[in-house]
Amino acid sequence: MLGKPIGHSLSPVLHRAAYQALGLNWSYSAVECDEDGLADLLARSGPELVGYSCTMPLKRQALRLAATASPMATAIGAANTLLAGPNGWTADNTDWIGIRDALPAGALPAGGSVVLLGAGGTAQAALAALAALSRPGPAAEIVALVREPSRAGELLAAADRIGVAVSIGGLAEASRIGAADLVIATLPAGAADSLATAVDWRVGQVLLEAIYRPWPTPLAQAAARAGAQVVSGARMLLLQAAGQVQLMTGRAAPTEAMRAALLAAVPDCGG
Repeated sequence: MLGKPIGHSLSPVLHRAAYQALGLNWSYSAVECDEDGLADLLARSGPELVGYSCTMPLKRQALRLAATASPMATAIGAANTLLAGPNGWTADNTDWIGIRDALPAGALPAGGSVVLLGAGGTAQAALAALAALSRPGPAAEIVALVREPSRAGELLAAADRIGVAVSIGGLAEASRIGAADLVIATLPAGAADSLATAVDWRVGQVLLEAIYRPWPTPLAQAAARAGAQVVSGARMLLLQAAGQVQLMTGRAAPTEAMRAALLAAVPDCGG
């Protein structure tokens, strides 16, 4: 697993549990790497490497450096998986699957409204998940609230490729969050804390908080107190990791063994 910072990640717990359950004598390690160091690390990787998981801030850079990419990674504009091959690295994305499958049934009503917090690679994957959930019904109204609206260009480009309409606003627009049917928070730890008490959360809303450690976040706590349904990023993490395991091994992921390992390692992660 590659990223920076990386020490908090639970991905090693999930992947190691999967390989053990599948009877594979594989290893999985967390390696700190930033955008500037990714190209050199990939060039130095030996033939024993099957692939890498990639987290922040590498998801866009991983796609740029790959020799080939899956159609979904290309549409999203970010990759969380790099697979080794005879002709170089192939980029793929399972984040959108993790988001789609983590959401409870009915989280996005037909023609419902969504607020997306953040504009990074995970937010771009959320657009693909939302597109999958909306079709074939009426498209959801999606508003992305970001820290710097002028820097949302890559999110808007991803929306065009995926075929969804997104409007951009600032994080201070708390009233839009309170009015949404579904809120997906993809901001780094602490970045959305000020919104926790600024939003008039309500019963019937769904919040997917991509953060899973520490858990619960102030945003998740406030939403839950008001009666909203809250989904921890640990569930999203589990399901996107299951997708990676299938890509890397060619076998169905042992999801229950992975979930058990996650909860044994961090019982309070909300998974």
